[in-house]
Amino acid sequence: MQQATAPGKIILVGEHAVVYGRPAIAAPVWGTVATAILEAGAPGSGCLIKASDLGTCMRLRDAGDEDPLATLTRLVLARLGITGEPDWQIELHSEIPIASGLGSGAAISTALVRVLFAQAGVEADPAVVSALVFESERFYHGTPSGIDNTVIAYGMPIWFVREQPPEPFSPSHTFLLAIADSGIRSPTKETVGAVRRGWLADPARYEARFDAIANLVRQARVAMEAGQEEALGAIMDQNQERLAELEVSSPQLEQMIAAAREAGALGAKLSGGGRGGNVIALVTESRASAVRRALLSAGARRVLFTIVGGAAS
Repeated sequence: MQQATAPGKIILVGEHAVVYGRPAIAAPVWGTVATAILEAGAPGSGCLIKASDLGTCMRLRDAGDEDPLATLTRLVLARLGITGEPDWQIELHSEIPIASGLGSGAAISTALVRVLFAQAGVEADPAVVSALVFESERFYHGTPSGIDNTVIAYGMPIWFVREQPPEPFSPSHTFLLAIADSGIRSPTKETVGAVRRGWLADPARYEARFDAIANLVRQARVAMEAGQEEALGAIMDQNQERLAELEVSSPQLEQMIAAAREAGALGAKLSGGGRGGNVIALVTESRASAVRRALLSAGARRVLFTIVGGAAS
């Protein structure tokens, strides 16, 4: 039996603008993971892929090219030089809420790629894993930035610019983030598509908004490198304002963000595609419990914490 895991992810700053070539900072969330387990099947049984969280159970030979997991499996087998269909049973499970902005699709795909590499006895280089998972991301997001597959495949914070080599980004100072799940599913493909329609209708206005977000991302990196918590919190608040201008926020998210700030968060914003999914709040240890209570009272389904920076990342 082989087993592999992959973390969730958050975008700290820079979502949506990153699709248009601007930088973003993202980090893994190891408190919630996807797992792939591979066992040998009976001779001649073929490759069975079960993903109960997605309501999927299929044999590879019967799956069409429109299925992302089947397509990814075929890509990996070809990469590994495995011809024919192996007799394997692969079970995929994820703790990561679907369509929540935590990279559930990329995490499941990354775990799948890693378990296939492990079964073949081949080391799974993060760059190779990321490239393979990116192909499946096209199914989930339509026009993916590449950030989800990159940060999840590398399993560490990164400075990301589309079509440039990812730069591992792990400042020595640690930052504590509360991640609140709104419980509202919002597929990234839909919000990315909505922003694209706005960009096509008024490219100059949207390019200016993307530039403003890029400037905030650069400021965020400086603040993180200098250990400036308050500055980073203010940058997160400003990033949220820009995302609201892109019309990817929502009343529920705004309510949660306001509650976190009122409870003592240094800054708060949506993370991911928006219109649902997650809110992240930068907190101090002394205010973490109060912010958690406030977020739950404002409608969050659950709140977990993650540390960005330092060895804990």
